[in-house]
Amino acid sequence: MKKIWLIGLSLLIMLGLLGCGSDSGKAEQKASAPAPQKAAETASVPAGKGKILVAYFSVTGNTKELAENTARALGADLYEIRPAKPYTSEDLNYNDESTRATVEQKDDEARPELADQNAPVAEYGTIVLAYPIWWSQAPRIMDTFVESYDFTGKNMTAVCTSGGSDIGSSADYLQNLAKGKAHWKPGKLFSPRTDAQEIKSWFDGLGF
Repeated sequence: MKKIWLIGLSLLIMLGLLGCGSDSGKAEQKASAPAPQKAAETASVPAGKGKILVAYFSVTGNTKELAENTARALGADLYEIRPAKPYTSEDLNYNDESTRATVEQKDDEARPELADQNAPVAEYGTIVLAYPIWWSQAPRIMDTFVESYDFTGKNMTAVCTSGGSDIGSSADYLQNLAKGKAHWKPGKLFSPRTDAQEIKSWFDGLGF
């Protein structure tokens, strides 16, 4: 009788241990499960809303210098707008009516081909276009650029360099061509070596 009682007690102890082991496994699985992501809290925030991109075109290097100064002043990233066929100094000869730039600038339909169409426009909330003034307007490759991307919802403005002309209607012209409805603010002509603080003061005054 005593032997039967001991066997029964042993069985009860074993069953109890098995039950505890099973509960422990469930607890570990529950603790290691990943917490749910709070997608609803971030879904309404546009990607790259606070990021700024300075997209520039430069042949002589003057506008490149201004673009770099602008990027430093605004904490922005840089993107170079490159033509598939690079311009030469001969292409910019103002005194020759047959030069490439002269012919393009006289043709409203001219659209020089871009070397690539991979500008990361979608990643940025604000786009600053930087270009030289050619024959009182932006180079035609800027027309190609603004027609190649969707700028819907972007903040946009322009900075430019010139040997003698002001920014004139060049930024307004690009605004009319740009794909998508963006929020445009007036652009400004700067010297390539303009102080960063001057650029930032101008930009802050736009009220983006």
